[in-house]
Amino acid sequence: MTTAAEHYTASIDTTIAALHAKLPAELLAPQVGIVCGSGLSTLAEKSLRNIVEVPYAALPGFGESAVPGHKSVLAFGFIGAGKGTPAVAMLGRRIHAAHSHRIAVHPYEGHPMHVVTYPMRLMAKLGVKNMIITNAAGGLNPDFDVGTIVAIKDHIALPNLTGFNPLLGPPTHPHPHPRFLPVSNAHSRALRRLAFLAAHRLDITASGSRLEEGTYAWVSGPTYETMAEGKFLRAAGGDVVGMSTIPEVVVARDEGMEVIVLSLVTNKVILEQPKGSLSVKEELAGRPISKDVEVTVSHDEVLQMGKAKAEVMRQLVEEICTMLAA
Repeated sequence: MTTAAEHYTASIDTTIAALHAKLPAELLAPQVGIVCGSGLSTLAEKSLRNIVEVPYAALPGFGESAVPGHKSVLAFGFIGAGKGTPAVAMLGRRIHAAHSHRIAVHPYEGHPMHVVTYPMRLMAKLGVKNMIITNAAGGLNPDFDVGTIVAIKDHIALPNLTGFNPLLGPPTHPHPHPRFLPVSNAHSRALRRLAFLAAHRLDITASGSRLEEGTYAWVSGPTYETMAEGKFLRAAGGDVVGMSTIPEVVVARDEGMEVIVLSLVTNKVILEQPKGSLSVKEELAGRPISKDVEVTVSHDEVLQMGKAKAEVMRQLVEEICTMLAA
C-alpha cells in the first residue's frame, strides 16, 4: 500500500521530470524563488531574461487559481545584473491590463493546504535557497500610509493556531523534518537587511515610496475584517493584514529556505466608522440629523495601488536578487 509520503514524492518526481523535458539545462537549478503578488505583474516582462513559461496545468500537483483573466504559470529565467541568477517565479499573464493580482492558489479558493504549499516543496527540491514572497495587504498600523512597502519581521497566524496549520496531520514528505518547527526565525534577518540596502541604492523615497519593518497578520479570508477584528489584530501587534503568504512561509521554512515577505499596503483597514448618532430622538423631535456615509474596503482600490507601485516593487525584488548573487 502506497503511503502519503511515497505518493507525494512520486508527484514531486513526476513534476520535476516534466520540467526537465521543458527547460534548458541552465534553468534546471534555480537559486531564487519568487511568489508574485499585487505589484509584481511586470516581473516577467522587465526583470526575467531567457524566460521559459510552464503552465500549472502541465504540472501534476499544482492547483489552478480561480482569479478571472489570468493563466497560472511558473516562469523560469535569469534575474539581476550581469549574467543574472537563475530564478523561478509564480506569476500570471494579464489578459486585462488594468488588473494585477497574485495568481498563486489560496486556501480561500477551496484548495487544500498541501496544494497551496506544493510549489514550496517543489522549489526546494529544484534547489531554491532563498524565497521572496510579495503580497497586497491592508494597513493596520496608522503610521503606515497606503503605498508603504513592509518587510515582514514576524507574523500572527490565527488559522495556524486554530487547526488550519499547513503542517497539520501526518507528514507528506519522506525526508526528515522537525515535527515541531520553530518559526520565531521564519522571516530572514539577512534578507531583510538586503531589502533595506536595496531600497537605499534605489532611493525609493524619491518616487514617494518607503520601506518599513512590520508584523503580518494572516486571516483566512475571503472577507475583509470587521472593525472589531481589525482592532483586535492591531492590539495583538499586527501592522498589516492579508489572506495569503503565511502557509507558504511555514512550508518554505520547513524545507530549510530563507524567506523574505514584502507586503504592499494597498488600503487602510477600517477600524472606525464616521461618528454619528443613531438615536431616533432627534428625528422624532423634528431636528435635522446628519447622514454619515459608511466606508468600506474596495477590491478595486487594492488593484489600483498594486498597479501604481508595480515598478518600485519590481525594482526592489530585482535589486535584492542582484545583491544575493554578489
